[in-house]
Amino acid sequence: MAFLKTICASGAAAVFALSMRAQTGSGAEPVRYMGGVSIKLTTPEGNLRPAIGVENRQVLRANRTHPELSDGFGWTYNHAPMLAYWNGKFYLEYLSNPLGEQVAPGQTLLMTSRDGRGWSKPEVVFPVYKLPDGNSAIMHQRMGFYVYHQSEPRLLVLAFYGHSPNPFGMGGIGRVVREAYKDGRYGPVYFIRYNRHAGWNETNTTYPFYKTSPDKGFVAACDELLRDKLMTLQWWQEDQSPGDFYTVKGNLQALSFYHRKDGKTVALWKHSLAALSSDEGRSWTTPVKLPTVIMSGAKIWGQRTKDGRYALVYNPVNDSMRRYPLAIVTGGDGIHFDNLLFIGADLAPRRFSGNHKDFGLQYVRGIEEGNGAPPGNDLRVAYSVNKEDLWVARVPVPVRSVVTRPVKDNFDALPAGGGIPDWNIYSPLWAPVRVAEFPSKTNKSLELDDRNPYDYARAVRVFPESKSANVSFKVYAKQADTGRLEIEVMDRFGNRPARLMFTGSGRVETEDGSRTIALASYQPGKWYTVDLRVDAPGDAFTVSIDGKPMMKKIRFAESVLSVERVSFRTGPYRTGPARDVDPEKIKTDLPDADDPAPEATYYIDDVAAAPVDR
Repeated sequence: MAFLKTICASGAAAVFALSMRAQTGSGAEPVRYMGGVSIKLTTPEGNLRPAIGVENRQVLRANRTHPELSDGFGWTYNHAPMLAYWNGKFYLEYLSNPLGEQVAPGQTLLMTSRDGRGWSKPEVVFPVYKLPDGNSAIMHQRMGFYVYHQSEPRLLVLAFYGHSPNPFGMGGIGRVVREAYKDGRYGPVYFIRYNRHAGWNETNTTYPFYKTSPDKGFVAACDELLRDKLMTLQWWQEDQSPGDFYTVKGNLQALSFYHRKDGKTVALWKHSLAALSSDEGRSWTTPVKLPTVIMSGAKIWGQRTKDGRYALVYNPVNDSMRRYPLAIVTGGDGIHFDNLLFIGADLAPRRFSGNHKDFGLQYVRGIEEGNGAPPGNDLRVAYSVNKEDLWVARVPVPVRSVVTRPVKDNFDALPAGGGIPDWNIYSPLWAPVRVAEFPSKTNKSLELDDRNPYDYARAVRVFPESKSANVSFKVYAKQADTGRLEIEVMDRFGNRPARLMFTGSGRVETEDGSRTIALASYQPGKWYTVDLRVDAPGDAFTVSIDGKPMMKKIRFAESVLSVERVSFRTGPYRTGPARDVDPEKIKTDLPDADDPAPEATYYIDDVAAAPVDR
């Protein structure tokens, strides 16, 4: 009996010790998603709620035949954007190839912005590199910037040259660096670290080693970067040197890191891998796969937000070829995360074919710790869409998903072209959404201007969730012979029970169950006041225009339990690409993708939404 008690006691001790080793927040599980909400792949949003007030703006639209409207080169593989904020400006670096991933030649370009909305034309910062055999290198980098914080602050811009199609390890050449000056110029290009184990060094490369620079401050900034084990760990995948420069090795891709409140550093990589460091990256726990953070080969971004909380941004799908939606979870301690929301779900069709051009809003990056803090509390992240266009999202902090007060917006107090509080904005370059001084400087409205043949402008307003609601607004169309404005009242899962359309043939239409019916005609250059009474228990809604009832008890297009947002979109609803479509098998480009469509402009004003008692 005593023997059995001893065995039981020792077994319990072993189980207890194991549970202590596996405790959430330890190296066994550095991060946990605690929420019960999971993504469902039946709608573009994944049946998730939006993070309220997110502003998604396109900053580069690839254009092959009119390069002057894009990057100046006509290259259609644009990917891996990086962000920094320095000297009162946002900096965005990205790599580019003519057609597809890891197909030479490659170069790295950079754009800047004062406000995060209007961006400069891309400028080459690391040009095409010619190899000794006459071929060209490609670029591949997981890190773009480093801000030197000494007596003379400096911004270093970095990139990596390697061989096509495999720039890693023995296929790599080395990492290059140059300084971004405050006046907008850039310093000379140097190598800061060679793939010496692959045979590259000072004697057989085009650019000199950074130590030869006559600028002592620049050399000091590079030296400090090389001593920073957290920043340089981002270099591991391309370098893969056999020495002891890197403190953790393995199949670790696209590091993102942040500091918890207890001072420990959390490292996050692709494929849900994570580790902890207690000494600023000089040593790490063994990387482990996070069972609750579902993702695949797209990147994950983690950081502490300005409200003292933490955010993770990633594609919450185990699918490397279809990377959408882009989602966010938040937490208070950097360990436990909850409230899975989407920050981007409108996915335009891929216009150009190319090698490994996966579908989706992907490769998200924010501003790394130490690389600047823009004004305000917003979280800023950059991402590519379909590996051809570049976008930047502004996510209001604190991140929230629920509105509790009735909505009554008229836009008059907002600056033209500025932020639009509490509205979720989707604004392509050829279909911008902005506050406009229309009809006057004192009577402003929301403008949706669309000339994009394969995308749309969209603005969404969340209101208090309710079984029944009154939604009203004013709408003005500049034209009635082209374009399309679709207005939908939606539920929390992205279902669209109540639908209204201003068509390109001058008609106002709705969907009555499965039927599309015309309610009225409309004229260009005239404001119309629209009132919707939406009744989820009754499975129906009513429409009035300028106080005149158009139709009562219009049957829902799909049944819902409640409603909570109104959407304005200058194009038809889309669900694609389908989850079973293989992007590698699509070898053709979309026709006429580089030319604008006939322009259609709409203005929205006096938006109100409130629950009603039945």
